[in-house]
Amino acid sequence: MRKILEDLYYREIRPHDREIDMDSGLGKAMGRAERCEEKLAALLEGEAKALLLRLIDADSEISNTLALENFIQGFRLGMRLAMEGLEEVNGA
Repeated sequence: MRKILEDLYYREIRPHDREIDMDSGLGKAMGRAERCEEKLAALLEGEAKALLLRLIDADSEISNTLALENFIQGFRLGMRLAMEGLEEVNGA
């Protein structure tokens, strides 16, 4: 357990740094979204293009916030499961 905590402290564990297989469903969806964004940005000018870019930034911020919240909730659930598992061992 100490090794995992040290790795986390020294940033050896970075769950957000992962390679995405561009042939996977996620990779293909990301590719489609990127192509659509590029085509739409090329069609727009001025305020409409600025609005699109602000929308993309806001969507990215929402996604990042949700990812963080999901990580925290998952970690907390994992810790509760571990604590309950230890209670069973100590209580039995």
